[in-house]
Amino acid sequence: MAEHPAYPVGLRLAGRRVVVLGGGQVAQRRLPALIAAGADVHLVSPQATPSVEAMADAGEITWTRRPYEDGDLAEAWYALIATSDTAANLRASAEAERLRVWCVRSDDADAATAWTPATGHSEGVTVAVLTTNARGRDPRHTAAIRDAVVEGLRDGTLVAPHHRTRVPGVALVGGGPGDPDLITVRGRRLLAEADVVIADRLGPRDLLAELPPHVEVIDAAKIPYGRFMAQEAINDALIEHARQGKAVVRLKGGDPFVFGRGMEEAQALAEAGIPCTVVPGISSSISVPGAAGIPVTHRGVAHEFTVVSGHVAPDDERSLVDWAALARLRGTLVVLMGVDKIGAIARTLMDNGRAGDTPVALVQEGTTAAQRRVDATLATVADTVRAEEVKPPAVIVVGEVVNVGAGLLKDLFDEAASANPAPGLAE
Repeated sequence: MAEHPAYPVGLRLAGRRVVVLGGGQVAQRRLPALIAAGADVHLVSPQATPSVEAMADAGEITWTRRPYEDGDLAEAWYALIATSDTAANLRASAEAERLRVWCVRSDDADAATAWTPATGHSEGVTVAVLTTNARGRDPRHTAAIRDAVVEGLRDGTLVAPHHRTRVPGVALVGGGPGDPDLITVRGRRLLAEADVVIADRLGPRDLLAELPPHVEVIDAAKIPYGRFMAQEAINDALIEHARQGKAVVRLKGGDPFVFGRGMEEAQALAEAGIPCTVVPGISSSISVPGAAGIPVTHRGVAHEFTVVSGHVAPDDERSLVDWAALARLRGTLVVLMGVDKIGAIARTLMDNGRAGDTPVALVQEGTTAAQRRVDATLATVADTVRAEEVKPPAVIVVGEVVNVGAGLLKDLFDEAASANPAPGLAE
């Protein structure tokens, strides 16, 4: 008899009875999708994994704690048979056939009336992959195809532009600390769909090379003590291009709302009536220290960390930072944009009680191929910065956590960084 491929269809199970037999690893993998589909899930199994039991305790599923019995599939729309009892699986499969319930069997796909495709999701799209040749079924190959398609949709290498649902506007995208692999999935997808990209110097600039030729890239760099595009001009450019019906991405380093003036741009867009989407990014305040082997918190060492801007000196009347209060804290202090002010910052901290031998680490160009770490103490950091010619962008970490990864752990981080260099610039 000729073999026929399975007919693909999407089941709408919201509010409908679904029976799952067996509470092991198969159920643990399949239950979240059934719950997300809104199904009325009934689990029949004498035992369950801790994760499955937690779903029952949370009220996400109903659990009957016994083996399968004839009649359990009554009024079900869909059944998943995944027990380790072959005889029970055969009886349940026969019941599903009698009741015309679509049934998936984890132990014998050929005996099932339905197959579970390898599925993935990306921005409201479900990708489902089935092998059409029954004798050539290869679950790993099917999953690999699924992964390739979903990853391509997520990172923008497989571009499928929206047509009916596309709404012109601006996306404020946090690009992360510099390594192009550290931008969020959503950020990378929006970047791939953009008509105009207004990019900071500290964003993941290597991603710009991947943009199609028709995309207009506007340089909004703010070079320390050098040339820069005024914030008002950036706001005007965002509004102007969005009003032309274009999809605009404002690509920023780190997170848009961590010393990134993202809210100023969002406010300007709101006043102009321009739709705005904010895509958070990985802030350099935690990612750059982590890339250099420094945890900003560590059990028994630091129970808090504080992130401050160092672009204004402590004795400047424009400063909004209570440096005296920071000096009294016992946890980690992370300073961004503070390289040229670190001498004044260190003196202020010491004058207000922070010990001069407090460890300090400066991580320049964090997460990029040019990353380097320079260690000092509060008492020596000003001289060290001059001697080592530390330049921005650099993240400064003050506290005992600097020494947590010292020795072997630091060497391992350094070795990993040199073996896997990443281009770009840090926040």
